[in-house]
Amino acid sequence: MLKRRIIQTLSLLLYNADIVKFKTGSISKSPLKNVCVPGLNCYSCPGAIASCPLGGLQNALAEGRVPFLVGGIILLFAVMLGRTVCGFLCPVGLAQELLYKIPSPKMQKNHITRRLTLLKYGFLAVLVIGLPLASFAAQGYGAPFFCELVCPAGTLEAGLPLVLTNEDIRGAAGILFIWKVGVLIAITALCVFCFRAFCRFVCPLGALYGLFNKYAVFGLRLNEAVCNHCEKCVKHCKMDIKSVNDRECIRCGQCASACPSQALTHTFLKNSSNEAVPKLQFLEQPQITRRKNELSQI
Repeated sequence: MLKRRIIQTLSLLLYNADIVKFKTGSISKSPLKNVCVPGLNCYSCPGAIASCPLGGLQNALAEGRVPFLVGGIILLFAVMLGRTVCGFLCPVGLAQELLYKIPSPKMQKNHITRRLTLLKYGFLAVLVIGLPLASFAAQGYGAPFFCELVCPAGTLEAGLPLVLTNEDIRGAAGILFIWKVGVLIAITALCVFCFRAFCRFVCPLGALYGLFNKYAVFGLRLNEAVCNHCEKCVKHCKMDIKSVNDRECIRCGQCASACPSQALTHTFLKNSSNEAVPKLQFLEQPQITRRKNELSQI
């Protein structure tokens, strides 16, 4: 857990390494802005040295361009890591986990929350892909609707710092900024009571990575030869998983800590290692005779 927290913190600091811009109230012009980081981190955050994958994807679609570069980078992260990105490399995920540590009544996962996880695929289909394309087709230009209307990362990392430090931007802030602050407050409050609420129910980037989660190169290996099928891994997990490595699994490793058989480990090429060690089969004498006859006919 400590190692994962260190990786999360380092990712946050690395994504926003241009710290001088926080003081000046301006946006970093890092040459790396042409590429994107794996986790959710706003392009307009003063210290951001690279782009947000969701923002880059929406902007390309809103301009009527095929997102070869950002789409290829997202696909690479998805195939290599899947939702490991959510568990280790996303600053918004880190923020949600810290909020959940605030003492309060906690909402437990159930069959309803599992169904609610499908909402993020709706956000992906409508706000990230559908509306930018539709608006471009209708009027020749579109907008990154998820970024503008919902994304709390943009408000927390970019909107609030820039409004507080840049007088011109503060003067231009209007009803949309007020709306986004309201959305941020609502999501923040929900995350105190519900583990990773934004990640589970809203985040389109998690939805994208979730589509590849089962097949990603890096993941959790389940050694079925020693697994006793107690399902403590699923019960202990705060995410809405039905099994390890399914679309909701963020590979945080909490299940491995809870496993009494130590059947779970982080590994590369997990799919090629998931097969259980075959059990020895002891044949009766008639079976042995029949097997010899079968072999003699080959």
